[in-house]
Amino acid sequence: MTSLAHQLKRLALPQNDSNLLSQRVVASVLFDPKDAASMDRSTFYALGCTGLEELMGIDPAFSEFQETLFSQASLTLERSVQSKEVNKKLDKSISLFLTRLSPYFLLKPALKCIEWLIHRFHIQLYNQDSLIACVLPYHETKVFVRVIQLLKIEDPTHKWHWLHGLQKPGVPLARGTLLTHCYKDLGFMDFICSMVTDSVKVKHAGWLRVIFSFYASTIVSALDAVEKITNSIIAKLLPFVQLGLKSNLLDYVAATYMVVCQMAVKVVMEAQLVDSLTVQLCKSLSRMPQLSREGLSCIIVLLQNQKEGIVGPKAFGYLCAIPTLVSTLQSIATVHDISPLLRYLLPHLIHSVMTQDGWFLSVFCINLQWHLFSEYKCTNIHSSTIVVLCRMLLEEYVSCSIELSSDRISALNQRIQSAVRQFESRYPCALDVALENHVKKMSSDHEKTVLHQFISLTMSCGKYQILPDSDTSLMLSLNHPLASVRNMAVDYLKEILTSEHNGFDEAFLKDALLERIKDDMPEIVLSALKALQLYLTFSLCRCSVLKEAVRVLDDPRIIEGNPDLKAQISWEILPFLVLTNAAPKCVELQMASCVAETTLLSQHPLTHGWAKGKHSCCFTCLLIFEKRNLILTRLCFSDEPWWNPEKMDANTCCYVHLLCRLFDVVISGASQGPLALCFKSLMQPLLQVHLNEPTTLFKFLSLLWGYNSNLGDQLDCQVSAILQTQALYVGKALLCNQPIKTRNVLAAGSSPVVPSLLVCLCSGVCEVRRAAIAVLHSLSGVVSSPYYLLVENVLKSSEEIIADPSYLSQALSKMYEEELLLKDKKKKLASIEQLLQCVQLPCCPAYTCKTLLRALQDVHGEITKPFFNALGDEKIQQKILSVLFDLLVGNKNPACAQAINSVFKAIAVDAELVANELMPVEKQKVTATVQQARRSKMQTRKTQDTSRAVSEENVVSWPRVTLILELLQHKKKLRRAECLVPALFNLLSRCLEPAAAEQENLEYTKQLILSCLLNVCQKLSPDGGPISKDVLEEDKFNVELVVQCVRMSDMPQTHHHALLLLGALAGIFPEKVLHNIMPIFTFMGSNIMRLDDTYSFQVINKTVQAVIPALIKANEGGSAQSEGNMETVVSHIVHVFVDALPHVPEHRRLPILSQLMNTLGPSRFLWVLMLLLFKQHVTQTSVSATGAEKEAVVERDQDFWISVCCEFEVKEQLTSIIRILQYLMTLPQDKEEVKKEETVSDVIFSVEANSGKDLRHFKFLSISFMAQLLASDRFVGKVADCEDITESTLQTLLEEVLRYIHAVARCVEDNADKPTAKFWRALLSKSYDILDKVNALLPMDSFIMVMRGLMGNQLASVRRKAMELLNNKLQQRTQWITVLLELIGVLLKIVGRRHGQVTAQEEEELAINRQTALYSLKLLCRNFGSGHQEPFVPVLKKAVELVADKDEEKNVMGSALLCVAEVTSTLKALAIPQLHSLMPAVLDTLKERKDLLNNEIYLLSAVTALQRVSETLPHFISPYLEDTISQVCITKRLTSCPQLSVRLSSLSTTLATKVPPRVLIPTITKCHCNRLGPLMIILKEHITHMEKDQLNNHQSELTSFFLSALDFRAQHCQGDLKKTGEIEGCVIDCLLVMVMKLSEVTFRPLFFKLFDWSKMDGASKNRLLTFYRLADSIANKLKGLFVLFAGQLVKPISELLRQLNISHTDDDEDNVTKSSLLLQYVLDCLHKIFLYDTQRFLSKERADALLGPLVDQLENMLGGDEIYKTHITKHLVPCIAQFAVAMGDDSQWKVLNYQILLKTRHSSPKVRFSALVMLLELASKLRENYMVLLPETIPFLAELMEDECEEVEQQVQKVIHEMETILGEPLQSYF
Repeated sequence: MTSLAHQLKRLALPQNDSNLLSQRVVASVLFDPKDAASMDRSTFYALGCTGLEELMGIDPAFSEFQETLFSQASLTLERSVQSKEVNKKLDKSISLFLTRLSPYFLLKPALKCIEWLIHRFHIQLYNQDSLIACVLPYHETKVFVRVIQLLKIEDPTHKWHWLHGLQKPGVPLARGTLLTHCYKDLGFMDFICSMVTDSVKVKHAGWLRVIFSFYASTIVSALDAVEKITNSIIAKLLPFVQLGLKSNLLDYVAATYMVVCQMAVKVVMEAQLVDSLTVQLCKSLSRMPQLSREGLSCIIVLLQNQKEGIVGPKAFGYLCAIPTLVSTLQSIATVHDISPLLRYLLPHLIHSVMTQDGWFLSVFCINLQWHLFSEYKCTNIHSSTIVVLCRMLLEEYVSCSIELSSDRISALNQRIQSAVRQFESRYPCALDVALENHVKKMSSDHEKTVLHQFISLTMSCGKYQILPDSDTSLMLSLNHPLASVRNMAVDYLKEILTSEHNGFDEAFLKDALLERIKDDMPEIVLSALKALQLYLTFSLCRCSVLKEAVRVLDDPRIIEGNPDLKAQISWEILPFLVLTNAAPKCVELQMASCVAETTLLSQHPLTHGWAKGKHSCCFTCLLIFEKRNLILTRLCFSDEPWWNPEKMDANTCCYVHLLCRLFDVVISGASQGPLALCFKSLMQPLLQVHLNEPTTLFKFLSLLWGYNSNLGDQLDCQVSAILQTQALYVGKALLCNQPIKTRNVLAAGSSPVVPSLLVCLCSGVCEVRRAAIAVLHSLSGVVSSPYYLLVENVLKSSEEIIADPSYLSQALSKMYEEELLLKDKKKKLASIEQLLQCVQLPCCPAYTCKTLLRALQDVHGEITKPFFNALGDEKIQQKILSVLFDLLVGNKNPACAQAINSVFKAIAVDAELVANELMPVEKQKVTATVQQARRSKMQTRKTQDTSRAVSEENVVSWPRVTLILELLQHKKKLRRAECLVPALFNLLSRCLEPAAAEQENLEYTKQLILSCLLNVCQKLSPDGGPISKDVLEEDKFNVELVVQCVRMSDMPQTHHHALLLLGALAGIFPEKVLHNIMPIFTFMGSNIMRLDDTYSFQVINKTVQAVIPALIKANEGGSAQSEGNMETVVSHIVHVFVDALPHVPEHRRLPILSQLMNTLGPSRFLWVLMLLLFKQHVTQTSVSATGAEKEAVVERDQDFWISVCCEFEVKEQLTSIIRILQYLMTLPQDKEEVKKEETVSDVIFSVEANSGKDLRHFKFLSISFMAQLLASDRFVGKVADCEDITESTLQTLLEEVLRYIHAVARCVEDNADKPTAKFWRALLSKSYDILDKVNALLPMDSFIMVMRGLMGNQLASVRRKAMELLNNKLQQRTQWITVLLELIGVLLKIVGRRHGQVTAQEEEELAINRQTALYSLKLLCRNFGSGHQEPFVPVLKKAVELVADKDEEKNVMGSALLCVAEVTSTLKALAIPQLHSLMPAVLDTLKERKDLLNNEIYLLSAVTALQRVSETLPHFISPYLEDTISQVCITKRLTSCPQLSVRLSSLSTTLATKVPPRVLIPTITKCHCNRLGPLMIILKEHITHMEKDQLNNHQSELTSFFLSALDFRAQHCQGDLKKTGEIEGCVIDCLLVMVMKLSEVTFRPLFFKLFDWSKMDGASKNRLLTFYRLADSIANKLKGLFVLFAGQLVKPISELLRQLNISHTDDDEDNVTKSSLLLQYVLDCLHKIFLYDTQRFLSKERADALLGPLVDQLENMLGGDEIYKTHITKHLVPCIAQFAVAMGDDSQWKVLNYQILLKTRHSSPKVRFSALVMLLELASKLRENYMVLLPETIPFLAELMEDECEEVEQQVQKVIHEMETILGEPLQSYF
């Protein structure tokens, strides 16, 4: 690029960029550039406002931009035309917004706002720096790259050109690239730093963390990456570092610290700069104490990496002002080395304290100094540094003391004394080295004096003091060679110890005294020991002193030759072996260890050999035991088996107490800890000395096991659960090692071991119980023990006992009950009795007795079965029972009642004893008889007064009776249960007395009595059968009383119990129950069946199961009369159930009936149930239902009946259907006969009691249901699953159906003239329906036999029904082919049957039969013809004869035609011989227009036959093809039937696809031109299926045909234009199909041939009309390809447009309508050419040729106002608008626009209006490109705003408004 080009480029402004005006590509962050170009400005504005609102929700500070960058005014602001000041202000606002937006950049709302700024303000061009600053922190994201891609940075000289490489690949900016550019381009580094300062000015620090992080990471990493930091980089960064250190933002300051650290590490800076940075760092720390750790770390790094000693004292002052300086340094020092800072800080600190420079800091400096030396103990300062500090401290003090006066020196001493001493305590060696070095340099006495003053400030000043009695210091005196001097020095130390001993170090005193203890002179040693005694009064370090004293006492020199002294020392140090503290490092333990190792103790006879391998603690314990052994005399106990503390004297209690304590100490020590082994070794001496006998040992352990339950605590010893557990495990270990003989003694009855262990099993602590179980395991093998069984039983329940402390009582109770069952009398109660004896022992402790008795609380005697049986006297048993029952009545304790209940349930009782208790008091014997029961029954009928006169002696105690009856409910062990029956019936009769009923509510008692009677029956007859009279007489059962209970009670529960009892009695005494059967079932139907509960349902089931089988069984094997009576009774029972059914809950109905039928036997009585249900519907349900509800009621009931039937097997259902049909056969036609005796038939349906209508309804409903049942899915499914259906059953069913059909058919004939004729016909139809359903169940052989017979029936209806059954079978595609083919002959006879004289009705029926037969033949052929063609040749021949017979009935002929169609398609070549007869006949039928139009079915049949023949034999119909096509065309024109239209279309498709082109095309050309429409449909489909080669072969023939067909308009120019247009459209559509299959090479000559055909000399305008219509259609199909051929049309079209313009011609001869159509097709054709132009078709020459004629069409008023309006809006305006788009040249746009503008000055307001419409469309197409045309458009629009026509003026306003919307610019300001 030349320099001039560079200059021009720099001078170029963004607003001059041509892309700003182009809308093809629009810069966008969120959208694709092309998609963004299609979006208007309002969309972007709405997007930006939405984003701003969301940002305001995050940060309200964004609201200030709502009125600037996002205001409504910004929509119209174009910055390219604004002044410099406005743009500057706008840039400032954008920069501020982007700066605030940067922290939120990755959020979606931020991107929405940036999208608006890019679209409206072009910030990617005007504000590149601000935009990059906004997005640069996110340089590793894809959004950053998307923003960079918007920038114009291609120029190598551009500031941001280094980012150009990211634009094309679209990859994020690598961090390494960013860092490299940062240190190479200092301008970019300055840009990053300026980003921070600009962001800080916004004063919005909350979200600036992103900026600070980016700044710190980038600058620090760049400094780290650069090889050498130059002065330029330092100079560039220093201003920003200073700003950062002065900032009040924590993050900014922290980031600056990081930058300073990196600078300090990478480069050695000048001293002045380092000093300046240090001062600024210290200032920032005083200002921001929150960053004290970070700031101090930064200073340390700075001082560590720069030269030492270059930082001045100014920073020291600011450091001292930091309140947390010392604590922060301590924290840092735990991780890092802070010596660099201390090397700077401490010298200044020392100098400040000494010189008091800055007196206001003196106090603080002293405190700081104190903390540094006292609290800061973890600093690892280098030794050389400490020495230097000591030297400086000493030198500063000496120099200051020389210059200061004495008063000021005293003040200085007071000020620094504490600090010096702290320093000395921390670093004593360093101070001594400093003093030593300084002494070497002293030259004057004054310096010596000052040095002594400094030494006096230290803690060790005393050891350097000169003693008054000697010329040397204290330290030298203590080590003097003369004993007198040493003794004097020790005395001096004693004086010091009695005073405050200031100036003396405690360690010095201790070391000096310990050293003197080792002196050779005893006097000095004694004095030193006294001094040590004084020292121990205040010192905390006693252990080391005492150890040294022990070593002195152990010196052989002291005790040599003096045995008394040796013994005295030994006894004095022995107490140090006693420990009171178990801590491993305690002083006592150290002293005991030291004492134990002395020579004295090792030589003492008492402690000889202790120190070898044992710890001193063990020695101590053993010493205690030995002492006790010496002091105490072992007590002897009496021979009592128990150690009972309650009976011990004081000495014994003390001794046992001591044993318990010793055992506790030893066992506790042996359980855990480092001394466990030692304690374990001490256990044996303890046991051997005090508990050497096993019996004594276990008496002691038994005491420990149970002592914690002793509330008296005579031993003053607390036995914890831990000690108790430990004692148990010790006992377990000892027991395991005992010999069997000893274990037998320990497990003996007198031993306390087992009882004590049982006491432990009652403990509340789980581990104690677990340990006791473990001990019992050790005793489990001791068979000789009386506790053997007890131990074994307890161990079986060990897990339960461990889990539950109260379970022992249950275990002992269970064991006791089991022992009662043992046969061995000796062992029967051994264990329990032994425990009871143990409790009774005087020596057994009371607390043990209490616990054992509590464990035995559930072991108690009761009345058991053996006990009760052992009582031989029945009187005693009776008395016991009486007492038990009396106790039960009078006691209200639930536990007592439960116990009585358990006892009574367990014992075996004679029923007579219980019966005696149920009777009144004076009646001891049961004498109830049947007569008494009857008498009781009579008494219930007496008056109330009479019943009240009963003697009080006979009144029953009903509460007592009720309780006894309750006990009897679950009593199983009852002997002679039949004895209860009289008493129970007696009570039942008492309950039914009115007096008893009034006094109390006895319903519950009745239920108990009935339940007891039922239990007695079940005991006497478990299988429910009869019982012997010897057991129980029949008369004792009063069934009448039970029935009376049912009738008199209102309680459902009483009913239930009574019915259950009756059911049980029915099996035992059937005769007695049968006499009362109907009242029972009548009651059930009216009461129980209405209850909706499971219990009632079970009662019904049990009653039915019990009573009905007994009834049936009782009549089995009897006479026919007996059998009939039984059936009548059963029918009555079923009738009861059916009558009650409406009141039964719906979900209970089906189970009840199902149970009833299963009990009765469905094969015998299901038909009765169904007929009774039918009768109920007829007589009750349908009567109550209204007319609208009847159908729903019938459907609901039939569904229920089907459900009932399907509950049973298929065979049972079929049998029931047969019985129903047989029953219906017995019913009369109407009410005629009257029967005398009641039979089953009368029970089911009484003809007398019902009307004739009910009878007919009953019959019809029965037949209808059977048809429904046979067709139901459930029945069919059961048939499919059933494998045992016999043919005999089906045969019988079919015979019955046919028999019934015959009977009904006869009734139809008999009642033909009666009002009931319709009913009989309907009934016959339903009967046929049954036959149809049965047909589906028939085997094929039976089916054929039946069908053959039915087809020969004399009745036409029967024959027809047989054929319909056959058709149904055929439609199921049956597999029995050969058998079915035998029916062809029979069917052909029916088809050809003729009769001489027949009535019209008979003729109609015969015609229907013939049609049915033909349909059957058709189905046979469809199913079997493909495999058996020969049998169907006669069928085709017969059908053709029928078709050829013109006199044949049309419906029959239609069926024949359909049969022909099916047979022909099946026979194929075998049908060819019949074509010569068939085709003419079929075509002749189609020619009979009158018959065809009157009978659409007939016409449809004929077309179907023709289609199937054409489809099957397409190569053999060429002689008939022309007629066929003609008839298809004519029929299509005449028909309006949808089905016929579909069939004709199928026929046309068959002809088009099956007939070859060589035959079809010549035939079509011969057809008449009036049939062009249907012909073109056939030809169109034919061409579609033609191959390319075939089309090429026939193209010339087809071309000639189409030229002839296209001339249809010219030949019929005077005809109906609409009709002509439709036909012409069909021709064009067909031609288009051919065109789409041609190649360019073959299409081009065809097109130009058509073009020449339209211009042929002498050709009329009609051909032009046809051609341009065709051209428009071809252009629509070929789209862009048509442009290749359209070049030749430009000039003719241009000329034609001029000719058609009425403003340019005065030719009135042309037809106006045709001219209008021609103009429409021409404009539409041009529109499609322009629309699909992708080849720059519109050159300048072509555009010039078309522009004028097209624009002039605005003035063309051809055809009137309406046509003009349509032309303009629908055709011309879209054409010219697309014409402008296709030109694509602004120079030509201007010409076009100007020509249109000129039309706005036309005289006609319509033309002016149309010109405005055209302008608006042009602007909408060109959009922003129309801006260049706007200047010349404005004046014309301004003129039109004052137009005289109001419509034009309104249109102008509309155009201006729309243009503003399209262009995005306001236009009102230009007017």
